[in-house]
Amino acid sequence: MRGPDPLSPEERQRELGAARPRGLPIAPVARPAQRRLPLAEESRDVDRSWRPVYAVWELTLACDLACRHCGSRAGHARPDELDTAECLDLVRQMAALEVKEVTVIGGEAYLRPDWLQIVAEIARLGMTAGMTTGGRGITADLARAARSAGLKAASVSVDGTAETHDRLRGLEGSHAAALEALGQLKAAGIHTSANTQINRLSMPDLPAVLETIAAAGARSWQIQITVPMGRAADEPQVLLEPYHLLELFPLLADLKRRADELGVRVWPGNNIGYFGPYESVFRGQMPRGHLASCGAGRSTLGIEADGTIKGCPSLPTATWTGGNIRDASLEAIWERAAALRYTRDRTVDDLSGYCRTCYYADECRAGCTWTAYTFFKRAGDNPYCHHRALEMQRMGKRERLVRREAPPGEPFDYGGFELVVEDLDQEGAKTA
Repeated sequence: MRGPDPLSPEERQRELGAARPRGLPIAPVARPAQRRLPLAEESRDVDRSWRPVYAVWELTLACDLACRHCGSRAGHARPDELDTAECLDLVRQMAALEVKEVTVIGGEAYLRPDWLQIVAEIARLGMTAGMTTGGRGITADLARAARSAGLKAASVSVDGTAETHDRLRGLEGSHAAALEALGQLKAAGIHTSANTQINRLSMPDLPAVLETIAAAGARSWQIQITVPMGRAADEPQVLLEPYHLLELFPLLADLKRRADELGVRVWPGNNIGYFGPYESVFRGQMPRGHLASCGAGRSTLGIEADGTIKGCPSLPTATWTGGNIRDASLEAIWERAAALRYTRDRTVDDLSGYCRTCYYADECRAGCTWTAYTFFKRAGDNPYCHHRALEMQRMGKRERLVRREAPPGEPFDYGGFELVVEDLDQEGAKTA
């Protein structure tokens, strides 16, 4: 079974065989960390009331893949990554700040020689240790060592059938390596899951991905829409258009029902939403029965390998860094950095475009900050919204994204997009 395809057969074959865009380094060396950023003089009650339940920690930017949709353009280690002692101290600070779960990422976390020592300290202090990986270097011995160190869960990236996955991941054989990694991790007694980026190439493969990861023993599946950051911004023709959500969400609802049959729990990412007719299908188990607004700086924490602290690991570094752990304590940055206070203070007045006028504006507050910012260089207007696509369709309109500015080619960079509103019956438009 295949899902609906946003590309014609000719377009699909052309994109699957397309060479990398020329002119930018595949794996640029990151700039040194921003240091000695200002913090507010005092913490407020609202800052102390929020705690980062979940932290995502880039242990190194070194990577053994060069994925063509990688937001961080991973490949080379940062020039000033934390040493072991600094990492272990940061683990202790996370525990003191009431972090409950830490997912280590990269690049590839396992390319850092002391990564298992760090995992062991996370586990020793009572936090759940997990990992997200492309899986290329996961051997049986490494999986067993990770389990002995205290790694409880690992999510392996599977972005389509072999042809699609290998094209997106930039290496022939990476799909086979990912499935092998799932098997090795499961055999070692680690809770295994998969994660999938959704774009024009991977969307029709989603039914096959679900069947494949279920057969490989994955117990959960995280899905996220690809956004234009890093290398993903180099190939805008691979990104979904907002009107593609009209076909994507019915497909995801069908896959959720199939996943329930297979015993695979579906975890929609932060930009799978919002408030459309399938919201209760995806998030009915949540206390409110639906997604709330962006959790960056409220319940989530992002850490980069050089000690940079952000409210969300995906947010662009240049504009969303709150501070550096070498300059201030984690608690001080969490409570007093303006970049982490953003979602605590955001109101409807901070929204723009369609999101400012939406019925759900105060509840949603434009959803995923990362998605909106990487398109428009500002937060507050999120085009990847099912409710919004449906409302546009009701008005006989659709939204289309046009890249007007290419990214400069640095880790966590982004370009600039224009949002075009046009009649839905224009040539090439798809309805659902």
